[in-house]
Formats: sequence, structure tokens, C-alpha cells
Amino acid sequence: MRKIVADLHAELVRYDLVVWTAGNVSGRIPGEDLFVIKPSGVSYDELTPENMVVCDLDGNLVEGEHAPSSDTAAHAYVYRNMPDVGGVVHTHSTYASAWAARGEPIPCVLTAMADEFGGEIPLGPFALIGDDSIGQGIVETLKGHRSKAVLMQNHGVFSIGKDPKAAVKAAVMCEDVARTVHVARQLGTPLPIAQDDIDRLYDRYQNVYGQRSPR
Repeated sequence: MRKIVADLHAELVRYDLVVWTAGNVSGRIPGEDLFVIKPSGVSYDELTPENMVVCDLDGNLVEGEHAPSSDTAAHAYVYRNMPDVGGVVHTHSTYASAWAARGEPIPCVLTAMADEFGGEIPLGPFALIGDDSIGQGIVETLKGHRSKAVLMQNHGVFSIGKDPKAAVKAAVMCEDVARTVHVARQLGTPLPIAQDDIDRLYDRYQNVYGQRSPR
């Protein structure tokens, strides 16, 4: 998991989701009440499996020589309260964060959004970093919601997934649709997709699209 999490940070850079040292990926260790997360303030170029840190689900450092990410409490709260989540990602990607700065969810006006998020990308509450307030906002917003990403007001994106790679994919897709919908709004009023069609698109993408294991 140290290697998986370390390697996935390169995807945040590849897709222009982060600048400097802002942003992080974490991954739950299967079968353990532990997760791996990026060390605080360490350059992406310097990240290795060896300098990843391991924390318990209360956010306490268990293993590693560096202090964990300043977002560790938020990640830990998500893992404690959403047992099916195996990966969490945080970015300040430009277009999605612009929606967060406006305090506005991204409306579902693209089939790609219906596929990936099952509707709009919701807005979470404003919360200060330092304790698990951000984590509480993430969980309150995403529990019972099909979206795997949330725009935390005046802050940025948090995304979740069954594993760290899935959470990174959600962060990448969130920024992609945030940019497209922003451009669409400069041209006029984007057309909403009917809820029945959203439901059908989501079901197809989640259950039919791609390669499936033979039964």
C-alpha cells in the first residue's frame, strides 16, 4: 500500500490537480484499522514508498519518520465512518475549486457526470483544517449520495473510492467535468439531464461498461 499510494501521487501531478505540495492520497490497508498517507509538506518529486506514513483510524502516527499530512484527521474520519471506502484523495484542482469558491454544486448536465457520479457533484460545508470537521462534512455530504466526490466550500475537492486508484479517478473526472461545465456556462445555460436518464446512464456505466469477469 505504501508503493500504491506513493505512485498515485504522480497521477495528481500528471492531470494538473495539484501545485507545490498541496493535495494528498491515502489508502486503507486491507484487513487492518490502518491507512497509508502522504507525509506533510514533502515535494511530490521526493515521495517514495519508504517515506509514506501509516496512521490508525484516529489519525495517530503508527509508522514512519515524517509527520503525516495536515489532512490526516479528515481522511481518518472518513475511514472510521465509511467502512466501504478504501481510498481518499484531496486536491485543490482549479476548476472544481472555483465551483467550491462559489459555493455551488456542479449540476449534472453531461452524460459523463451521470456515468461516474450518478448526478450532481455536491457541495459540502465550510470547515477549518486542524481537526475532523472537514471529515464530518465529507461524510455528511456523501453518505447516501452516489457521487464519489464532494466540493468542500471555499476549499477544494475530496474524493473517495473502493481503493486509492478509484479515488484518484474520481478526482480526475471531477476536475474534467468541472472545467467542461464551466465553459458551457460561459456560452449559455447548460441543459439538464432528466433524472430517469441519469439513473439509466449510471446503472449502465457501473454495471455493464468495461470488461467484466466471467461468471
